[in-house]
Amino acid sequence: MPRALIFVNGQIADSGAARSLVRADDIILAADGGARHALALGVIPSAIIGDLDSLTASEVRVFADMDVHLVRFPQSKDETDLELALLHAIRAEYSPIIIVGAYGGRLDQTIANIALLASREAIGANVRLDDGITEAFFVRSKAVIHGRAGDTVSFIPWGNPVEGVSTDGLVYPLNMETLFPDRTRSISNQMLARTAQVRVSQGLLLCIHIRNNSRSKGTP
Repeated sequence: MPRALIFVNGQIADSGAARSLVRADDIILAADGGARHALALGVIPSAIIGDLDSLTASEVRVFADMDVHLVRFPQSKDETDLELALLHAIRAEYSPIIIVGAYGGRLDQTIANIALLASREAIGANVRLDDGITEAFFVRSKAVIHGRAGDTVSFIPWGNPVEGVSTDGLVYPLNMETLFPDRTRSISNQMLARTAQVRVSQGLLLCIHIRNNSRSKGTP
């Protein structure tokens, strides 16, 4: 299945790191004003989804002249532009789906963007937030984390305790642990090599992987 990148109208801390995510055969989508991020990184979205209130009328005309498909929704709607774009990508059966520019700005929107990854459909399509420095995704059974030694990996139980958490390839291993959402037991672990693994018996676990490279130094 083709891989899709969805650009969102959030903050991108390092444009070079974000640009490194783009592959030549990616399907490029944008949630409203995220189209500007895509264009700034040298890629043109095949579709822009949302109410388009973050783009000026002249910008909308420019994208239309580029034959970009405009999937316009009314401003009075129950979903964010990102949720609409993500549903579009999932229905098109793209996988994996990488969401770029979903961090920063308003805290409520950042938390809501993370929450969108928690549905079974999103997990099944391997949906992740990633800006080239920090990636976030949910684990229901098992996952492999790709990075390098020294990268930071944190696990956050989502909503309820997560049982039977075991890891390989981390400095502080977990062996059939129960992690609780009101505890910080599994924050700021580190990778020992290029890959690490995590397995879960029951529950939903948020994995946050921060790449320890020159671009991420100084990033909070």
